[in-house]
Amino acid sequence: MSDLTLDPAHLNTSEGPVVIVAAGSEERERTTAGHRHARGQLMGSMRGLLSAGVEDGQWIVPAIHAVWLPPQHFHSVRSHGPFSGWSVYVAETACADLPQRPCTLRTSGLLREAVLRAATWPLDALDAQRERIAQVILDEIRHAPPAPFGLPLPRDPRLQRVARALIDDPGDERDLESWARAAAMSGRTLTRRFAADTGFGFVAWRQRARLMRALEMLAAGRPVTTVAMDLGYASASAFIKLFTREFGATPAAYRRALPGQF
Repeated sequence: MSDLTLDPAHLNTSEGPVVIVAAGSEERERTTAGHRHARGQLMGSMRGLLSAGVEDGQWIVPAIHAVWLPPQHFHSVRSHGPFSGWSVYVAETACADLPQRPCTLRTSGLLREAVLRAATWPLDALDAQRERIAQVILDEIRHAPPAPFGLPLPRDPRLQRVARALIDDPGDERDLESWARAAAMSGRTLTRRFAADTGFGFVAWRQRARLMRALEMLAAGRPVTTVAMDLGYASASAFIKLFTREFGATPAAYRRALPGQF
């Protein structure tokens, strides 16, 4: 399907194709209210940041990664700015050996190509060739490595406003006290509540948000120095050091690996 919107009736039955794939683009922010469906869902981004809200929190996932939601898990979805992505809906009967909890996964080039091929299929019974591709998609989901660098969003509405502002502009250089005043609380309270809601202190969370955007910018081919400067780092070397510490590879090495991974 070349549109991200599907008839809910197709998502609440295991009848029909074992996988149903939708892909498309949105030039504006896309928001889907909380809902659940019988099929499992893998949603991924090719351009832009995607956040998925589940019962125990919300997670930001950059391009080249995906969120897996088992059948019947309540969730909401929001893109941040222009977005191009896809969703794979897996029949509940085929989800027994797929992850049983919502999680973020690193997508492979093989998964991406199979998904984009399947997105062109009509909602008909699968022939033998399409069935083989469908099984490749399931196998790639089954063996995709977990991606430990999703970004949790705070639950407090005041902190959410701060968090979303930083997601929209990770290079915003306002200090902790400035953000605390915007949230009508003290800097100490903001830090404590950020840690309680997300597991990260405010400064660590902001660094995480910048790194999430850096992944997207690197995937788009932006020079490392440009990424560092646009995201508010004091120098390219400071950005490279932090990126390497978090992801185990320099930004340049990470980007070189992308053609084989995405």
